[in-house]
Amino acid sequence: MIFLSHNHADKPVIEPVALRLREIFGQDKVFYDSWSIQPGDGIIDKMNEGLTSPNFVFFFVSEKSLLSNMVKLEWQNALYKATKGECKIIPVRVDGSTMPPVLLQNVYIDMFANGIEGAIVQIVNVIQGNNTFTPQHMGFSNLTYKYSGNPAVEMDIVISASHLMEPNPTFLVLLNNDEGEVKIDLNGGQPHRGGFNKGITMENGEVVNGVAVAPLGGAITPKMPMKLKLTPQNGKTVVFRGIFHQVTHDEWKAIPTK
Repeated sequence: MIFLSHNHADKPVIEPVALRLREIFGQDKVFYDSWSIQPGDGIIDKMNEGLTSPNFVFFFVSEKSLLSNMVKLEWQNALYKATKGECKIIPVRVDGSTMPPVLLQNVYIDMFANGIEGAIVQIVNVIQGNNTFTPQHMGFSNLTYKYSGNPAVEMDIVISASHLMEPNPTFLVLLNNDEGEVKIDLNGGQPHRGGFNKGITMENGEVVNGVAVAPLGGAITPKMPMKLKLTPQNGKTVVFRGIFHQVTHDEWKAIPTK
């Protein structure tokens, strides 16, 4: 049995892990409360049942899970069983929280620094005891953006990380504007690199232009978003079409609005 100990508020990042483990090992081998506890079930009874004989307990460490008494009971119970050799407890760091001192002796999986795909690979490797698993595409987006303002005067765009640190904050601001028609400032004047890119073909076949923006150093974290200010030039209006994120050297991925 694989037990996923987590706080409800972290489900957006935990559920993709649960679904992947279900695909690999089967739903009956993964205790995830959303499908393991059904209406009419006693929550405490079901949690006790799940913790009776797990082989692996993955404790997803976050600010909210560390404040949860229920989660605390789960991982402390698992830690007691681990000291008796009855199960293995593996901490998974979800945000920038400090690991509880009693768990510092355990080598933990750092989802916050390595991303959700890297964490899933490590989780599966721990369970399988090998390195043969190849990760598949996930629909979860750690990055989102929101925008506001008057396109004829000034627009603000905030790019945020919901759970994990994003070490490569390189973005492409998509516009239906020509070069020189929009000025982009980063974080109130922070130095950055980038440039105008003409004729970008999107998946739907539409052709737009874009301005690449990347700060000179730094990263996006859940508590440190990136803020862009778009100001129209020469009497034009900003025609904003979206944000792409650079995920590899030659691959860009659209990020959703918040």
